[in-house]
Amino acid sequence: MKAIFERVSVRRFEDKAVEPEKIEKILRAGMAGPSGGNQRPWEFYVVRDRNTIDALAGASPYAGCVRNANTVIVPCFRTSGLIYPELTDMDMSACVENMLIEITALGLGGVWLSIAPYEDRMRKTDEILGLNDDLRSFALIPVGYPAATPVPHDRYEESRVHEI
Repeated sequence: MKAIFERVSVRRFEDKAVEPEKIEKILRAGMAGPSGGNQRPWEFYVVRDRNTIDALAGASPYAGCVRNANTVIVPCFRTSGLIYPELTDMDMSACVENMLIEITALGLGGVWLSIAPYEDRMRKTDEILGLNDDLRSFALIPVGYPAATPVPHDRYEESRVHEI
């Protein structure tokens, strides 16, 4: 639970590579997410190539911070062979949230940059990664060692809780 309450969006990173074993733990956390009908639509691109990272920074007007990372994880989703295609967004969201929590638990930082559902962002990211028609990009997650100490905020608002 600690990582849930300590998680913050981190957009600036030290110039230090993230260890492969930590990347694997992040991916395992994502794949442990709940999925409708256990369809698990996810596929992941772990991007370390500097030219590709720089190109991904232009995939969205909000993705400039991607340039600050040495690693960017791009969760993608399959478009065919799904039991419940209408649940894909929920499946992917649970996956990404698990990844962000694990990133925090590992002492790293990251941020969820929305690519889906914006068709222009998805098309640009898909082109950069060379995805085929059966795979679409969902988000960009730059990940690394935070350049500053993140300060979490208590977001609990009792006024949003209603009892019947």
